[in-house]
Amino acid sequence: MKITKLLGGFLTISLVSAALAGCGGGNGQAENGAAGGTDKGEPKKLVVSTWGFSEDFFRKEVYEPFEKEHNVKIVVEIGNNAERLNKIRQGSSQVDVIYLSDYYAQQGIEAGLFEKIDRSKIPNIDQIYDIAKAPLGEDYGPAYTIGQFGIAYNPSVIKTEVKSWKDLWNPEMAGKLTLPNITSTTGPMLLDAASNVAGSEAFDEDKAFAKVKEVNPGVVKYYDKTSEYVNMFSQGEIAVGPIMEMYFKDIQAAVPEAKFVSPEEGGYAVMNTVNVVKGSKNKELAEAFINWQLSKEVQEKSAKAKVDSPVNTNVKLSDEEAKGVTYGAEVIGKLRKLDMKAVNEQSKAWIDRWNREITQ
Repeated sequence: MKITKLLGGFLTISLVSAALAGCGGGNGQAENGAAGGTDKGEPKKLVVSTWGFSEDFFRKEVYEPFEKEHNVKIVVEIGNNAERLNKIRQGSSQVDVIYLSDYYAQQGIEAGLFEKIDRSKIPNIDQIYDIAKAPLGEDYGPAYTIGQFGIAYNPSVIKTEVKSWKDLWNPEMAGKLTLPNITSTTGPMLLDAASNVAGSEAFDEDKAFAKVKEVNPGVVKYYDKTSEYVNMFSQGEIAVGPIMEMYFKDIQAAVPEAKFVSPEEGGYAVMNTVNVVKGSKNKELAEAFINWQLSKEVQEKSAKAKVDSPVNTNVKLSDEEAKGVTYGAEVIGKLRKLDMKAVNEQSKAWIDRWNREITQ
């Protein structure tokens, strides 16, 4: 089974998520979407399910402008991916729009929890990188941000320059290395990288597990949460390990000399999606909100605030503004993407095998 494909350089991309674009200026209906209209009266309610980070930013830069444009009151439900998806599955919320990582969004699709979107109502999709347009199929929502899973290290401790996934297997890393647990979002990405380091272009489960077992004695801890990684790095318990780029700023705040590397084989695309929940009575309004999320205006603000990496190709960032975000066609074009349908099908078996062979 091949679960990875390199994304060709022709994909134009920028990264940073959570902000969402609409438009500025004249052609407001084409870019912002006119669903909900500007008629005054009792505002409609749009329920948005999201993670809850950078709440002040989203309220001011994303929600309030949309509310004014469409005479809408946005109500936000907060929680992690699993909690929020379960609420939708159980029918215990009235969510219209839901933000989820691609891993959990795929589960929602397979459970029939999302409406099929009308792409003609989301014209800003045409402005985003190809990889973000339909990460889980044309019927479902786009990725509004793309981050990358690469490697961070402390060059004051790790004297060998880190350039490749295979460098994690360098004996110098032993006792200074952390890796993600298989149950984390990035666990399957580590498995795929291990398979690649073992010499298999197509994913080979046996080679992947054998390669992880090979490095296992030198792993300080398999982390479940990014906060664990940041704390260990800050306290000098580790000096190297793969992590999502969006969290590197937290590492560098504690260890200024730290470096983030996009491996020469390519980092892994980490995509957050936005979908319309099945049964929403505000489908057209929800699609207008997604369109606003993808707009250059929102995407640029969130990128410059380092809230999310932009997917709108019209966003332009200076070198300083691009620090800490996944940005630029060259970086995006090299990203590797897992087949989330295959990952979901195999995840239970991988977790069982991991518990038997790696963390026993």
